[in-house]
Amino acid sequence: MQTSIRFSSDSDVPAERPPARLAFADGTVLRGEAVGRRGTTGGELCFNTSMTGYQEILTDPSYHGQLMTMTYPHIGNYGASEEALEADAPMVAGLVVRSFSEEYSNPLADESLEAWMQRHGLVGI
Repeated sequence: MQTSIRFSSDSDVPAERPPARLAFADGTVLRGEAVGRRGTTGGELCFNTSMTGYQEILTDPSYHGQLMTMTYPHIGNYGASEEALEADAPMVAGLVVRSFSEEYSNPLADESLEAWMQRHGLVGI
């Protein structure tokens, strides 16, 4: 039996990501790189400790309007699939990660998480 594995790197991802900032009400500013749609968003910062299921988390209505911080260090490594949605569109206002994977390996993925975020207008750092 032959197994099909999809491994991809999006050609629309810039070689260097544009700078991004996460600014807090107390004046603290954290700097990073932009992922997803370029733009500005705001909301309450929350976190999730799940190792998998980032797409379900991003579309979970209970997180509506919040800035989701994923504590697992690698996000995006298995791409994005329309099958893995809790709602038709992202419910979070933004995504905060430590390490964002531009490459993914998943035979069930329709696209990279980066492409999915751009298509749905989701801002991240």
